[in-house]
Amino acid sequence: MSPNKCQNLADLACKYLKYLWLQKTASTYTINSYATDLAQYLGPLGVQKILYTPQASESNFQILWKESTKVGTSFTAEQALDLARKAQSGWGRLSPASRNRKTGCLRGFLGWLFEEGLLESNVALKLATPKVPQKLSHFLSVDEIASLLKADLDPMGRMLILLLYGGGLRISEALSLKWSDLDPRARTARVNGKGGFERIIVLPEPVWTCLGQMGSPQHFCIGGERALSPRKGYELVRQAGRLAGLLKPLHPHALRHSFATHLLSAGTDLRVLQELL
Repeated sequence: MSPNKCQNLADLACKYLKYLWLQKTASTYTINSYATDLAQYLGPLGVQKILYTPQASESNFQILWKESTKVGTSFTAEQALDLARKAQSGWGRLSPASRNRKTGCLRGFLGWLFEEGLLESNVALKLATPKVPQKLSHFLSVDEIASLLKADLDPMGRMLILLLYGGGLRISEALSLKWSDLDPRARTARVNGKGGFERIIVLPEPVWTCLGQMGSPQHFCIGGERALSPRKGYELVRQAGRLAGLLKPLHPHALRHSFATHLLSAGTDLRVLQELL
């Protein structure tokens, strides 16, 4: 196969991220994760990092290069696939679920290159993914939730727990929630979910009480002027579980599962629950 001599892979990776951002309305967290995955994929060619600035501009993706190294402008489908397999080898110590997510990013990128006519064959189909063992959804009992809410948490940690359990939010939705999304009179919040879909949810009274204890309103409900990072959000949840004396490590999605399970147990209509989630 003749190499593609028009654009280098790093520039195309940024174009792919712009495509996900503008046309697929991917979330900020998805874009950041994919930017990391693609930078690791392009690492052997000199890419150190792909920076993403969440602003409505055409120049919100920047490439950091290792020293003065810069990727060449020609590549073949076999070379693009070989880079992907090298990246997969570097992810060997990660969990099967993490490897699958990262491989999914590479499959999406290589498939997009094929659809754009930049590769003559869809080599994304040749990328293997490990089998992920099925796990039962973990949720907390009502007593465990009570212990969690009684724990000596700081306002930010308590706010996050209340949004995840009381509102059934995903961690990304909770961390990106802004004060401008709230309607205190109606006791509702406007939540931007996966794929840019928006939903209105009712938040329980303890959420509003906690909000009132967090001082003067800033941009984000959790974090202030800047949104809290997912890593910090996960750590706040794990710390809350430890303070509550829970036997198992606590993860954000367990609180969302608990929200759904407890509502179903209380007789909530399944269709209503689907709308809430």
